[in-house]
Amino acid sequence: MKLYDVVIIGGGPVGSRVAQELSGMGHKVLVLERKEGPGKKVCCTGIVSQECVRSFAVDEGPILRRVNSARLISPSGKVLRLQRQEIQACILDRQAFDEAMVHRAQETGTEYVFSAPAKTLEVSSDRVRIETLRQGGGVKSDARVAVIACGFNSRLVERLGLGSINHFVMGAQAEVATPTLDGMELYFGQKIAPGFFAWLVPTSPSRARVGLLCHRSPALYLKKLMNSLAAQGKIASTEAELSYGRVPLKSLARTYYDRLLIVGTAAGQVKPTTGGGIYYGLLCADMAANTLHQALDSDALSARGLANYERQWQKRLGQELKKGHRVRKFYEGLSDQEIDRLFDVIEARDIANILLRDGNVSFDWHSGSLLRMLGGVAISKVTKTVKSPLHFRRGNKNPKL
Repeated sequence: MKLYDVVIIGGGPVGSRVAQELSGMGHKVLVLERKEGPGKKVCCTGIVSQECVRSFAVDEGPILRRVNSARLISPSGKVLRLQRQEIQACILDRQAFDEAMVHRAQETGTEYVFSAPAKTLEVSSDRVRIETLRQGGGVKSDARVAVIACGFNSRLVERLGLGSINHFVMGAQAEVATPTLDGMELYFGQKIAPGFFAWLVPTSPSRARVGLLCHRSPALYLKKLMNSLAAQGKIASTEAELSYGRVPLKSLARTYYDRLLIVGTAAGQVKPTTGGGIYYGLLCADMAANTLHQALDSDALSARGLANYERQWQKRLGQELKKGHRVRKFYEGLSDQEIDRLFDVIEARDIANILLRDGNVSFDWHSGSLLRMLGGVAISKVTKTVKSPLHFRRGNKNPKL
C-alpha cells in the first residue's frame, strides 16, 4: 500500500490550501473529499475581505462582485449605511473558488479522490490509516500524518474522541432573483434571525443570496424573511431551493494530536461576529502546512512535535476570537427594542463613521473595536438589564479588553 506523507480529509478551500503548500514543499499529499466535486452543495455567502483576496492571490474568475458599502437595518426598519471609498470585500462564486483551489493544489502534485467520505481514522506508532467508503466498499489510505479539514458538519472529530463544539448556529440560504439591489443589506432582530442576523447579498445585477444564521429553525425564519422581502419588491419570488449548514462559534479546546492536525471550521476557526470562516481557515492552513513541513522533515510527528501549530494560530487569532465571542454573547441577550436603541446611539454619536475612519478596523479584525463601541456610555443608553461584555475597574473609565 502506498504511504503518503499527508492525507487531508476535506477538499474545500482550507484543505486544498494545506495540500497546495505541502505539495509545493515536495511532500506526497492525498486529499479525500466526501462530495462528488469541489464546491458542491455549499451553504456559504462567499464574502471574503479584500485583504484575503490579496493575501491568497484569489483569481479574478470566482469573484462575482466587489463591495465597499452595506446597509444595516434594525428590527423597526432604521437604517445605518456603512461605506468606505476603497473596496472592503468580494463576493465569490463558491464552486468556482473551490475548483480554483483544487486546481492550484493539483498543479503542485496533490492527488484528489472525490466521493470518498471518511469512515474511520486510526493512529498507530508509525502511520495514520483512513478508511473511506468508495467503489462499493471500504478503501484504506495510509500516511505519516493526517489533517482534518472537512468542516463542522462532519462527526469525524467527535467520533475520534477529540472533543466537540457545542456553541454553534444553523444557517439557511437561497439564490433568488432580484429586480434592483445596489448593495449588501444586513437585517437585525430577534424576530428575524434570533441571536444573529440575516443578509441579502447581490451577486449580479439580477441575482442575490438571501440567508440567515440563528440558533433554531433557520428554514422557518428564512421563509418569513423572503416573504417580507418579496412584499417590499426586493426579491422577485420566494420560490427557491434552500441550502443548510452549521457554523461553530467557538474553537476546539485542542487542535493537534499524535500525527493529526485539525484546521478550519472543523477546528472552530471562525469569526464569532459574522460566522465567516474562509480567511481565518486559510491563515491557519498555512500555519498547519509550515508546522507539518518541519515535523515531516524531522520525523517529529507526536503531539509534542505538532503543538507549535496551535501556538501559532492562537497567537494570531486567539484574542480576536475571544473578543468576538463576548460581542456575540452580548448581542444574543438584546431585545429588539434594545437593538433599535443601539442603532439610535450609534447614529447620534456618529460611532459608525468614527469606526470607519479608524485604520485599525477592518472586515476581518474588528472585535476589539466593537467591544469598545459597546462599552461605556453606549451600554448605559441601550440597556440597564444586559451586562456589558467589557469589565471596568473601579475608578477607571477605560474598559479592560
